[in-house]
Amino acid sequence: MAGLMVRIGWAGLLSAIALGATAQAPEKRYCGTEGVWLQILGSGGPQLDDRRASASYLVWIDNKARLLVDTGPGSSLRFEEAGARIEDLDAIVFTHLHADHASDFPGFVKGSYFASRERPLPVLGPDGNDTVPSMKTFVERMIGLQGAFPYLSDFLTFKSSGGYKITARNVPSTGQRRWSRFGSANLRLASVPVHHGPTPAVAWRVETEGQSIVFTGDFSNQKNTITKFAKDADALVIHHAIPENARGTARQLHVLPTQIGRIAHKANVRMVILGHRMGRTRGVESQTEQAIRKAYDGPLIFANDLECWGL
Repeated sequence: MAGLMVRIGWAGLLSAIALGATAQAPEKRYCGTEGVWLQILGSGGPQLDDRRASASYLVWIDNKARLLVDTGPGSSLRFEEAGARIEDLDAIVFTHLHADHASDFPGFVKGSYFASRERPLPVLGPDGNDTVPSMKTFVERMIGLQGAFPYLSDFLTFKSSGGYKITARNVPSTGQRRWSRFGSANLRLASVPVHHGPTPAVAWRVETEGQSIVFTGDFSNQKNTITKFAKDADALVIHHAIPENARGTARQLHVLPTQIGRIAHKANVRMVILGHRMGRTRGVESQTEQAIRKAYDGPLIFANDLECWGL
């Protein structure tokens, strides 16, 4: 617990420096060599003027990057800067398949050709609907024989020139049931559907070495599933895409700061990390914190690219 508080102390200092400021080119910040660490690869949104990579996260276990969550624009560069290796990943998971969460995926695949991975790489994400493809269909459209980059299609076979096979898998994005059918020697995953307008979306929970991290992705909390799903999590990574005074469509797609506070309090999470920080939420961090603090009094971090937090 003392180690956590030291890290949170640094988090408070770094967040205070960042309040209200335009993001600068990130410094290289490395995770510890032992235990479970959460690293922010991309802390921004879809805008082109924030000097941040878009949504993406890494879970490190004993100095190896084991899980990649979302692959927003710029995340492949941050992956390199973090010192991560594609060979170490147990899986890549997606919260949903909007461009600001998924568009670097082909870049990761191409880059892996120059690595030395040999075991299959599971890629998991929500099933689709009439307007948004499922995870399996997305992968086929990106790197399948009839896809955007057909020269990468052999990665979908055991004859892959990259030395390994990508295996895509859909998880349910409707209803409220928890899905938990994936595990490796290092971690276990669970997902639950969340509401993000018409887009199929899920939240992910990672369990490893007695620690738990929940990634909500983009959601409006209309399904009201996160509180139970995140119960007693060590870290809740939740997206802060709209300010408290947001109106209209934005509120149908994203969660408000007051809702974040209530979710974190009811779920009894140890720490909250605010990602997906868009232009409309930067510069109003003090108001956001005030809204969250109405219900939640635990450690609160405004994420920046490449920051890394030990659990």
